[in-house]
Amino acid sequence: MKTSNKNSLGIVNRNSLKKWRDRNLYYYRETENFYQFLVTPNLEILEIGSGLGYLLDAVQPRYGLGIDISNLAFENAKDKFPNLEFRVEDVEEFKPNQVFDYVLLANTVSYIENIQRALHNIHKACQPSTRLVLTFHNPAWEPILNFATFIGQRMPLPPLNWLNFEDIENLLTLSDFEVVSHGKRLLFPKHIPLVSWFFNKVLAPLPGFNSLCLNEFIVARIRPNDVEAQKNVREMTCSVIIPARNEAGNIESCITRMPRLGKHTEIIFIEGHSTDNTWKEIQRVQSQYSHQWDIKIWQQTGKGKGNAVREGFEMATGDVLIILDSDLTVRPEELVYFFEAIAVGRCELANGCRLIYPVSAAAMPWLNRMANRFFAWLLSYLLNTKIKDSLCGTKVISRANYLKLAANRSYFGDFDPFGDFDLLFGAAKLGLKIKDIPVRYVPRMYGKSNIQHFKEGIVLLKMCLYAAKKIKFV
Repeated sequence: MKTSNKNSLGIVNRNSLKKWRDRNLYYYRETENFYQFLVTPNLEILEIGSGLGYLLDAVQPRYGLGIDISNLAFENAKDKFPNLEFRVEDVEEFKPNQVFDYVLLANTVSYIENIQRALHNIHKACQPSTRLVLTFHNPAWEPILNFATFIGQRMPLPPLNWLNFEDIENLLTLSDFEVVSHGKRLLFPKHIPLVSWFFNKVLAPLPGFNSLCLNEFIVARIRPNDVEAQKNVREMTCSVIIPARNEAGNIESCITRMPRLGKHTEIIFIEGHSTDNTWKEIQRVQSQYSHQWDIKIWQQTGKGKGNAVREGFEMATGDVLIILDSDLTVRPEELVYFFEAIAVGRCELANGCRLIYPVSAAAMPWLNRMANRFFAWLLSYLLNTKIKDSLCGTKVISRANYLKLAANRSYFGDFDPFGDFDLLFGAAKLGLKIKDIPVRYVPRMYGKSNIQHFKEGIVLLKMCLYAAKKIKFV
């Protein structure tokens, strides 16, 4: 039972709390599994409306604090999970004395009398990296759940807040939060062998069926502070990683056209087994421009752009990490927009988007454009975040968030030879805010593309299907 309503538990006793959980154990465990997917373990986690304590224990915090208005729930949780801390406290009067990595509200907003006041208090327990994770019931289910209560399949409850996504998004905005992602899940909340699996693992993630699901979820974060944001633009450092294979004619332009980014700009060339004189040109450019720029060079030990990007990121020392393709179809001059988006906190993964401005057929043939739009739609569906261009090579992330992503990479494994999807899927798994940054896409001036379109299109599709199993159909 998750509640901040002052009278909601007067109708039950300690034993009946456990009875209702056991009666709907499938639903509770599905909820706990979902939070386990969203929440990185071994961090500091606050749960508002912690009830019997099972969910807080399931996410495996390094330090876990659960607050709940119910003395009955508190006693049960304290006895069951002595490794966690529980308090009897009303979130509307909550005065946190520390910040947390995650704040969880599992179906709690339905019970809170003054949600805006509660969110104002919760805001004090958050830092910029904190993720607020809320689940709540789809209002379309109200008559079904009322009927379940009538026939004794659901605990009798006081009048609830039946809020839709727009209601909660508005309350979050008024409390200085912003939504990172939103979705729905769980189409059949009772356990019937095979039937539950089919409805919840096969049908529920599909468009159309998904809108009918019982549980909605929101991942949110606090809005960036404007004063701190402008300080970051001045003080943060930057590393630009430039993978280069058979791009000898573009190497010098990567330097001469590079803008100064933040307090210090580091440029890292990663050469990828070229058959032309790319490596010699990189060495020459480093020697010629070393008095103007901090230039590092490396020949990758593996194969593919993904490996080159990861090796470049390992060498990087900047606060902000930028990938710039050495074909210069995305102009270096536009990197300032990516750097600023990350530095001021407008997003946590900046994704280049080439489909805002007109694109010539020479730069992107019609068939490539259609394939790009298809993969952008598919990725938007998988990530619960709208992106318009999935295949632009220019992507930017802070070093701090990249290290979190790399530490969590084992969930997906080393599945991405390109490096783009690794960042997109990893960012979505961590609840990072992803935003498109419009760029003008221009034809290359030297060499030819290293991309084998049909072969790599099949690889991209396989990666999307793999990610679907790891993100949507879990």
